Amino acid sequence: MAVSDAALPEPRRRTALGRLARRPLALLGLLIILATVLAAIAAPWIAPFGRDEQLFEGLTLEGAPMPPGAPFYLGTDLLGRDLLTRILYGARTSLVIGVVANGMALLLGTLVGVTAGYFRGWLGSILMRFTDLMMAFPALLLAICLAAIFTPSLWIVALVIALVNWVQVARVLYTETTSLAERDFIAAERAIGAGHGRILWLHILPHLVPTIIVWGTLGISTTVLLEATLSFLGIGVQPPEPSWGNIIFENQTYFQAAPWLVFFPGMAILLLALAFNLLGDALRDVLDPTQRGRS
Repeated sequence: MAVSDAALPEPRRRTALGRLARRPLALLGLLIILATVLAAIAAPWIAPFGRDEQLFEGLTLEGAPMPPGAPFYLGTDLLGRDLLTRILYGARTSLVIGVVANGMALLLGTLVGVTAGYFRGWLGSILMRFTDLMMAFPALLLAICLAAIFTPSLWIVALVIALVNWVQVARVLYTETTSLAERDFIAAERAIGAGHGRILWLHILPHLVPTIIVWGTLGISTTVLLEATLSFLGIGVQPPEPSWGNIIFENQTYFQAAPWLVFFPGMAILLLALAFNLLGDALRDVLDPTQRGRS
């Protein structure tokens, strides 16, 4: 019987952590994520200026943004605000939406996928046909439609992204749950009179933990990119609340005259998404039993 790392004894869990530690790209991704989280938490203390502070010396005599250099190490935007400060506070927005939206998507996808895969029958058919219907819509188009219906705010954007991203999780967990529900140890549990709750909590969900962890990690990168896209289109997080996407949106007209206004927030988005992808890929290889022989 296959057993997930979440259910393994402590020595074997340490072996999994050891395999992860031997992957330099995974460690690089983890380092970038930790640095971003620490910078976001410490933004009020390490940011050189106020979040929305418009500085007189932040514009040239012609009223153009200042290029990178002391005291504005990443330059200023078209309103004379320090770009480094805006990016540090924008990291908070991107991470909060990434964690909250992806957490809601995981919860909804797990609920739908496990319910449909375990009970099957008419209930499973209805849930999975609804999932297929949601997957038929382009994710970005669906997110734009939902964002246009609701009044944009940080929490509404997180909800919209969650409503778009849960379908892939549900499909994967449905397939795994269907396979697990047909295993002999589940049949033995039913034979001794175990209820659905006991089987789901003690025998189905522990086997799904590695998949949920991997999808949770990879999903954050998708969420960060989608939030940046919605904010860039003007239907995501609204100014003056900074996010990396709306920083680019606010300053896109200065792309040629002041390219740093697009380059630095764009690099922040790229690095954070890449970091979560590197960590997620490594976790998939470490936690997936079919990959262990290749580690």
